[in-house]
Amino acid sequence: MGAWQATARRPRATDASDLIGREIVIAPGECTGWHYHDVPLMAVVKCGTLTRVLHDDTVEVHPAGTTFVEPPGIDHIHLGRNLGTDPVVLQVTCSLAEDAPWSVPTPAPATATPCGCPGHAG
Repeated sequence: MGAWQATARRPRATDASDLIGREIVIAPGECTGWHYHDVPLMAVVKCGTLTRVLHDDTVEVHPAGTTFVEPPGIDHIHLGRNLGTDPVVLQVTCSLAEDAPWSVPTPAPATATPCGCPGHAG
């Protein structure tokens, strides 16, 4: 008898979206600006330390090797900052329609601390 291996295939999405990935690099001293996502994002911090500021001024710190999920919707406005001296490299995965944006820029929440990053108003 020969050996066999079961093959599992991921079902295709029914709404013209599929699982896709992207590498995001944030230089030292830079930030993403305030934004939100239309779909959940799963992220792995490959290098550096990412500091996330959430809509309620909660701060989450993610060093290299950690993972996090960003929930979807305008109720989850946030920004990512690189307060370190090395680039932050993120591997991000989500299920997104081909023509949909990865993020939606938005003004800072009224109660949030301004990001203070070059090139961002809030």
